[in-house]
Amino acid sequence: VQLVESGGGLVQAGDSLRLSCAASGRTWGIYAMAWFRQAPGKEREFVGSIGWTSEHTNYADSVKGRFTISRDMYKFTLSLQMNSLKVEDTADYYCAARMGSHARYEYWGQGTLVTVSS
Repeated sequence: VQLVESGGGLVQAGDSLRLSCAASGRTWGIYAMAWFRQAPGKEREFVGSIGWTSEHTNYADSVKGRFTISRDMYKFTLSLQMNSLKVEDTADYYCAARMGSHARYEYWGQGTLVTVSS
């Protein structure tokens, strides 16, 4: 599975931004997809996930109520709508895919940078 993110950029605090992730390859085996992020000098952290067929979503507490994950299972795209952005949301954002309920996230995109200025 190949994943390509897009949509990152420079925004101001309070703005909105929408990230996309296009999946290709063995997409029929995807069980769930997720967004992770990594800020400079920090470890990568989970942002949220969505079941590919169930559409069940989970979010980190830090983004709950501000970020929304969605997917188009026919276009094989994953989206992250980010509202009310904060300076602390600045990070490289990565999409990831896993192929089973007990599998790890083994497929990763190259990342897209989101910078939120004050």
